Amino acid sequence: MHTKSRNKGDAAKLEMTPMIDVVFQLLIFFIVTLKQDDILAHLDVSRPEPSPMEIVETELLTITVHRDGYVMDERPISKETLDRRLTRLSTFSKDISIAIKCTPDSSHDKLIALLDICAKTELDNLSVFSM
Repeated sequence: MHTKSRNKGDAAKLEMTPMIDVVFQLLIFFIVTLKQDDILAHLDVSRPEPSPMEIVETELLTITVHRDGYVMDERPISKETLDRRLTRLSTFSKDISIAIKCTPDSSHDKLIALLDICAKTELDNLSVFSM
């Protein structure tokens, strides 16, 4: 009787590196092809419409702070005159938007003085820019 000889060598090894590669490729595939729903697009929010009295166009007043002083409406203006004008404007409306532009050579004390005038006149819709 002839018996088949069996291979009594090492057991077959299962390589993990190709399996990990396939798992990462599947993970990347699912991440790339995943389409998330925009949750905010499906929210049903009803906001009240503004009343016609609330729709008011606000003026933009631009004041530039220089080393020598202030410029308003493209004209040089003194601190005292600026104080009087802002006080008069604040009596009409407190919603005036003021854009304050500071030149690179302007000093901080000029900006602080202008911000103090705006605080005194209760004009608080300010934007400060550097040029």
